[in-house]
Amino acid sequence: MDVDPLPGSSSGLSTSVVLQTLPKIDENDVLNSKPPKERILEMLDLLEIHVEKLRKGASQLEEDKDALLSSLDSVMNADLMYDLEDNDRDDVNRYADRIVSRCLTVEVKVLTQRDKMQEEALFQVNHLIDGLVVALKVDPEAAQSKCVSYMNACSSNVEGITNKNFESALLGCTIDDQKKVKRRLQGLLKYFEKMEFTSLQ
Repeated sequence: MDVDPLPGSSSGLSTSVVLQTLPKIDENDVLNSKPPKERILEMLDLLEIHVEKLRKGASQLEEDKDALLSSLDSVMNADLMYDLEDNDRDDVNRYADRIVSRCLTVEVKVLTQRDKMQEEALFQVNHLIDGLVVALKVDPEAAQSKCVSYMNACSSNVEGITNKNFESALLGCTIDDQKKVKRRLQGLLKYFEKMEFTSLQ
């Protein structure tokens, strides 16, 4: 039995259309010889697929929002901004602030279920990454090098050095958390690269 796409999919179906296509049990289907429990379980299996598609779509929206905010930040810190007159820069800043405010009105949250060990592993990973931010003020070059070693721990095909402590903690996290950690490290690396480019100028 085919499962129809959910809102946010490439088909662009509206919510009302999707609701109409969700699987339903036909109480009047006298020709269906399957036991009631089997019929119900079949419907639940299909609905579970829809729920996972919903979670995936919401996670993608989270990523899209972060990417938009990151792009806005890049535009506002571009060299072109320093070429503007004060009045023009104020106009641009007000425009950008309005866009950021609109973006922040969108709240999407996908909760990740974790057991106690996964909670502890995530805490350890976040603690190590937070340490990078602190080290940035003292030794930016060493912090960037360590960030790369953390990033290598997130990848299966690695040529450089991998931080084993970080890798061990990361493996204890859920798959969803591992993906989020990787995105966070990617953002940090871009920040490091940006700092390096600015210092060279």
